[in-house]
Amino acid sequence: MCRSIKTLRPPVLPEEATEDEIRAAALQYVRKVSGFRAPAAHNQEVFERAVEVIAEATAELLAGLEVRGAVRREAG
Repeated sequence: MCRSIKTLRPPVLPEEATEDEIRAAALQYVRKVSGFRAPAAHNQEVFERAVEVIAEATAELLAGLEVRGAVRREAG
């Protein structure tokens, strides 16, 4: 149904994940869990909201992770 969701944290990903990469992973997750590649019109709103919530949670997770032995880059 969908491709595997890739790891988005350094050092697996050479640089910090972009908003687009985080949203793509969230979309893949929602597609997998819901069983729909694209929702019907009556499910569109809840589908998109789920993608937004999961993308936000993913960004928060990635921002808070401490990877031992890795150099953390500060946004600036």
